[in-house]
Amino acid sequence: MRRSIHTLACAALLAALACGGGGEPAADGTTLSGPIEIDGSSTVYPISEAVAEEFQIANPETRVAVGVSGTGGGFKRFCAGETDVSNASRPIKDEEAETCRQNGVQFTEVRVAWDGLSVVTNPANDFVQCLTVDELKRVWEPGSTVDNWSQVRNGFPDKALTLYGPGTDSGTFDYFTEAIVGEEDASRPDYTASEDDNVLVQGVQGDPGALGYFGFAYYEENADRLKLLGVDGGTGCVQPSVEAIESQTYAPLSRPLYIYVSDRGLAKPQVEAFVEFHLQEGAELVRSVGYIALQPDQYAEELAKVRQLAGGAGETGTAGDAPADEAPAGEDTTAAQ
Repeated sequence: MRRSIHTLACAALLAALACGGGGEPAADGTTLSGPIEIDGSSTVYPISEAVAEEFQIANPETRVAVGVSGTGGGFKRFCAGETDVSNASRPIKDEEAETCRQNGVQFTEVRVAWDGLSVVTNPANDFVQCLTVDELKRVWEPGSTVDNWSQVRNGFPDKALTLYGPGTDSGTFDYFTEAIVGEEDASRPDYTASEDDNVLVQGVQGDPGALGYFGFAYYEENADRLKLLGVDGGTGCVQPSVEAIESQTYAPLSRPLYIYVSDRGLAKPQVEAFVEFHLQEGAELVRSVGYIALQPDQYAEELAKVRQLAGGAGETGTAGDAPADEAPAGEDTTAAQ
């Protein structure tokens, strides 16, 4: 996962992180040690993997395990109390938060980066440069029978169309269906699906009639094997780029990425230290694996939320919440009892 760039990032961080030392002390002066269990989004995985590697260099007695079961699969484990941190490429759903509440798992939602979804074709495709949201909807909506490029737009050739996209446990699937189709989880089922974005990259690369979507970082990682399309959300065709995603002019396919951390996890010194490290040192690592970092003041806001949960959840029974102007409308992002 962009390890060559990541290696350079490590070199830049060595002095600050005391790489190769005896480990960072916990709040009580002891050396940090023990396991940290993370699972969830394949999109967020490269970020957590990079942070985990650097954290373990600074704290060699810790063991950080990062799984990839998709955002939905990650929340299932997280709300069952099986993991400390859950990677997510969408906000938690009401029913998932309710499961957490029933299991006594309090949590807070923490933004860690920006991402955009990339719509891609095979490099041999020489007739499409941009698709509108309406065209993408007609292709992907439930009941769609579009199976030829000539059905997508007048003037496109009579050529078989095959589709590649994330599986239903992926937060990328949830986000794309809501943004493009207009309803979360609403999608035609007859496409090649995988929670592993590398499988999708390989599929599109090997299929001249392919159309697929996944996170922007995976396109950047494989730009020489794919053709990137622009998306017209009603104001003209825009291709995803760092600038377009950060400014959200690449609409409607720009999004924040999250980790969710539980009160149970934060009760462990190594987990609290890992999450703080993620927010204090992670910006460079976010960039090294192809995503867009938040602004310093935004990371400070997220860190304050984590410290609120770590310091007060066990006493008050309430979890830290996003500021009111950042929480999704109608979305309860806490599992307060």
